[in-house]
Amino acid sequence: MSDIWITVIAFAVIAGATFVGFFLQTSLPKEHLSDASKDTVKLGMGTVATLAALVLGLLVGFATDSFNDLRTDVERSAATTVLLDRTLAQYGPETRDIRQTLRSATAARIRSIWPEGDFQPSEPDIGNAVALAEAVQSGLHGLTPRTDAQRWLQTRALSLTTDLAQTRWLMTTQAKGTVPTLLVVVLVFWLAIIFVSFALFAPRNATVLVTLLVCALSLSASIFIMLELNSPFGGAISISSAPMQDALARLGRP
Repeated sequence: MSDIWITVIAFAVIAGATFVGFFLQTSLPKEHLSDASKDTVKLGMGTVATLAALVLGLLVGFATDSFNDLRTDVERSAATTVLLDRTLAQYGPETRDIRQTLRSATAARIRSIWPEGDFQPSEPDIGNAVALAEAVQSGLHGLTPRTDAQRWLQTRALSLTTDLAQTRWLMTTQAKGTVPTLLVVVLVFWLAIIFVSFALFAPRNATVLVTLLVCALSLSASIFIMLELNSPFGGAISISSAPMQDALARLGRP
């Protein structure tokens, strides 16, 4: 299920809980709506509201940290790719084919992470992108350095390809959603019962209704942001391909 549909369902549940609270206000016996009952409900719902706010804040913070870490990995991968290309250029004309393979691998990697016209989260570095990256390593192993400088450059290039491979698989692992569905369900349930308690004792007028619906929309939006940050390579909030595109433009230069 897409993030937008999860958000719509969350808003519908929370908004529906508001109307349930208004309905209960008219159907419950008056002793259930006494000041003593009101104070008890406020106390219990205050505890639930604190717990829900804590969990929501932690989830948004965790998703933001994961998003920023992946963005850093993308930038580091772009810089390492350019550095590898420059190292191969210094080695000599023997690396021309390897540099071309590196360029193809980078282009395939960009297409696999940021497919044009696809707004669904994608899994990075699959299929041809991995095969081409491994071909770069194989080409480096096949070089026959003639000087100490070329031996050092070969070793350096192999080290850079290892760094690229490590970053690639870290991105593949981290790009998958990490927020448990059950936790989102429980969070929406907590918010729903909080809004039932709000509407249960609130005056029944348009101002209160609109205020509660706006609050429900705001909380649903925070859940949407959390889910979008948890899918960093697709959706409305995604990591830019600009660093990798810039790196691709620099590959193969003399």
